[in-house]
Amino acid sequence: MKEDQKMPEIPDAIEAAPNVYKLLMENDRVRVLDVRVKPGEKTKLHTHPDRVVYVLSDHRLKFTSIDGKTKELELKTGQVLWIEAGAHTTENTGKTEAHNLAVEMKK
Repeated sequence: MKEDQKMPEIPDAIEAAPNVYKLLMENDRVRVLDVRVKPGEKTKLHTHPDRVVYVLSDHRLKFTSIDGKTKELELKTGQVLWIEAGAHTTENTGKTEAHNLAVEMKK
């Protein structure tokens, strides 16, 4: 690849899926997102910084990373997850809406 040919940047979650990620609050330290993924819905490839996710409803999600690796999670209301920064698509493979609160860390 020539130096003047660059890979397109992977968009931020809100840019890639504004129907899924809603900004609730932002300051110089964190960004808080309301996350809702309908059954069968799949997002475009997007990025997140390190984040804490609080699960607000029971649901099942499939994450596909940029290298094609997949991970399915069965999440339960009240769970709290730490998720490292990275790029992925998200797909709701369950029968209920996925509803989470994500607190993204800023550097």
